[in-house]
Amino acid sequence: MKDELKYIGQKIIKNKEILANNVRELQKSLLPIDSIKSQRNESSSKLIELLGQSLIDHQEVSKDIIKWANEEASSLVDNTSLTTALRSLAYYRTVIWDVFTEELEQQQFAAITMLDVSKIIDPLLDEISAEYGMVFQEHSNKLMKVAYTALEELSVPVVPINKNVAVVPLIGEIDTHRSQLILEVTMEECSKLKLEYLILDVTGVPVIDTMVADNLFKVIYALRLLGVHTIITGIRPEIAQTIISIGVDFKGITTFADLPTALASIDLKVVQTN
Repeated sequence: MKDELKYIGQKIIKNKEILANNVRELQKSLLPIDSIKSQRNESSSKLIELLGQSLIDHQEVSKDIIKWANEEASSLVDNTSLTTALRSLAYYRTVIWDVFTEELEQQQFAAITMLDVSKIIDPLLDEISAEYGMVFQEHSNKLMKVAYTALEELSVPVVPINKNVAVVPLIGEIDTHRSQLILEVTMEECSKLKLEYLILDVTGVPVIDTMVADNLFKVIYALRLLGVHTIITGIRPEIAQTIISIGVDFKGITTFADLPTALASIDLKVVQTN
């Protein structure tokens, strides 16, 4: 039986280029043209060779199989779905079994040889599938992280009014994580734009409680160290009542009812300075 497996393995290795071409022909109906072009023929023939070698000595190829799977998945991940990649992988099984079936008929191998081939080849292809899944998942996580970061940055838009003044219209709840993001973005933008005034407009913030106020104070004090005067606008009457009832002290912080009033105040200060 070992001799039969060895014979089939050697036959696969000897014809690896032909078998690789057969695989790629089958893949053309499934994979995008760009993916087919990005795959080298040596890559397909390498896997064919490893699968053939596994029938001769399957203990020696596992690490090489994982390495191949990682490199191949990395070449597919940008323009191919995981489902399509796994379906294209199945064609290697098809081509190997075509060879095996032909030899089984011509050489009259024992029927159990078919089971032995399956026991060796299938787990290796399963390892490749698992590695594909890991590579695609890591790529997906990376894309999601980039998208989430971009979305977070959009939630803290710094809108320049002129060379010295910018407005940050805040909308939605401000938790500890978002307040840290506000701090990082405003400090970076104020430094880059060389701002003298930054207006935090909280018209769209539904609740200002002790935690939110404390987070805003941290932003204001940090910007003060950069020489930026921070103004808060848009505190609605019901929010003002809440602030008073919970004892939050806005002493020392400049506030205005709305954005136009704040801008008018800044213009007046500029005129008085000049």
